[in-house]
Amino acid sequence: MSGYLTTHVLDTARGMPAMGIKIELYSLNGERTLIATTVTNDDGRTDSPILPMDNFKTGKYELVFFCSEYLETQGLAAGELKFLDEIPIRFGMDDADAHYHVPLLLSPYGYSTYRGS
Repeated sequence: MSGYLTTHVLDTARGMPAMGIKIELYSLNGERTLIATTVTNDDGRTDSPILPMDNFKTGKYELVFFCSEYLETQGLAAGELKFLDEIPIRFGMDDADAHYHVPLLLSPYGYSTYRGS
């Protein structure tokens, strides 16, 4: 197997990478199991693949992006109750040799994702 998983976060409200966002990766194969935790760097990316080749397995996964603190520190969201807090993205990976890239495009009141390259 030579597959792996990467992600990044872009702040579409500011037109910049989103630095300092905590991300958790869960396996959803059987029971929900935390397998990795990381934080985005100054380029909005993780320093290494969130699921590297040596740990890669096909199956169902969930990325959880913890966005509320980032949005508040950037002056994009205020108050105790944020519209966006934790953003879960569930997806499947079925090719053991593929590079999967699941980015998050973030704004204070919406987000989107896609399978990147």
